[in-house]
Amino acid sequence: MKTIISTEAAPKAIGPYSQAVVMNGFAFLSGQIPLDPATGQLIDGDVAAQTARVLENLKAVLEACGSSLGRVVKTTVFLKDMGEFARMNEVYGGYFKENPPARATVEAARLPRDVRVEIDCIATVGD
Repeated sequence: MKTIISTEAAPKAIGPYSQAVVMNGFAFLSGQIPLDPATGQLIDGDVAAQTARVLENLKAVLEACGSSLGRVVKTTVFLKDMGEFARMNEVYGGYFKENPPARATVEAARLPRDVRVEIDCIATVGD
């Protein structure tokens, strides 16, 4: 059975998609961009600050799914500029210190609201 997840602790979906879908023991999270969930506005800052906000948003959605960053099995990172990979990776590594998930990182010609980074993920839920 498919369960749609929505939480006020992360930015609201602004279109025909869900923050996350839980099914068959997995949580499939939509991409998060560096929006402040309290204001709905983009945060100021470089790719490091934006990456931290994105990961905090993902963390909030994961918690609403009954999961956590430690249960993430796959992420996809979309960067506006692959030249910022090292700064993004430094922050990302701080969130996934042990047993990091599988990951793909790609440079995208354009991201929503012209942000520097967007990340989506898949995680396990339950026991």
